[in-house]
Amino acid sequence: MRHRISQVDAHAFWLREPGSGEIRPVALPGPGRDDVVVRTLRSGVSRGTETLVFRGAVPPDQYDAMRAPFQEGDFPGPVKYGYLSVGAVDEGPPELHGRTVFCLYPHQTAYVVPSRAVTVVPDDVPPDRAVLAGTVETAVNALWDAAPLLGDRVAVVGAGMVGCCVARLLSRFPAVQVTLVDVEAERASVAAALGVDFALPADAPAGCDLVVHASATSAGLQLSLDLLAPEGSVIDLSWYGDREVALALGGAFHSRRLAIRASQVGTVSPARSGRRTTGDRLALALDLLRDPAFDVLITGRSPFGELPDVMAQLAAGSLPALCHVIDYRE
Repeated sequence: MRHRISQVDAHAFWLREPGSGEIRPVALPGPGRDDVVVRTLRSGVSRGTETLVFRGAVPPDQYDAMRAPFQEGDFPGPVKYGYLSVGAVDEGPPELHGRTVFCLYPHQTAYVVPSRAVTVVPDDVPPDRAVLAGTVETAVNALWDAAPLLGDRVAVVGAGMVGCCVARLLSRFPAVQVTLVDVEAERASVAAALGVDFALPADAPAGCDLVVHASATSAGLQLSLDLLAPEGSVIDLSWYGDREVALALGGAFHSRRLAIRASQVGTVSPARSGRRTTGDRLALALDLLRDPAFDVLITGRSPFGELPDVMAQLAAGSLPALCHVIDYRE
């Protein structure tokens, strides 16, 4: 019989109320037969979604849809939220003991979850890069939805975490021309590291067969439509929270038979749902992260104790970042 622990002290980041976070102590439950005890090594801040949560910008009618797998509390707060955690299994089944794993868990120093909730990180994927697994998984689902074809001309509008992950995966498609579009000229170096072209909005190439939108702005979505060739499609990965989106649909949208389709990671794309599970999708994302090109997306790190201030800075835009890593080493 496995050793059972009655209590292990841990600490977690909580959003106390919109705009204000804090570190709280946590008493962990004793693990059951099929549980694992995970000691956190790194977590990543999903800048788009988590800063919307931090600002209290989740619409009330989306409270249920936006719950994270191991969320505690409710929107707008107090709430424990997050889903990019990498840790080491300190206790669990023999095949998992000592392994590095990814879990869709909030920012917390240690936690107990069912063993089926963790996915083993390949040995050649470092913990920093592994925190991108949830974002790469979103990109995988988006490309299952988009189904790009050989030789397509594709633009990715919005060079944040999600857009950059989509661009890198697209760069591996044969003969596909990929342009990453962003308002920040500094993202040109990121695009180069990802192996794709870069353009500012005014210089973005028209006549695209497909545009993947990930800027979470009305202007970005409008640009995405404007870049399409006749009968082209926009796959929209953005979540706008409680912001309204305005589009000019009175011109070419109808005459050119353009399309906008939403994509999100909550369920497996219908194109693969009959043959792939969410576990399969996450395992694929971690395998794709063997690619060291993704390291360019890790743009900062802070110790766990500074997370309340870091989250406030990210939400305010005073701390620029693609993926900001939280380090749990003392």
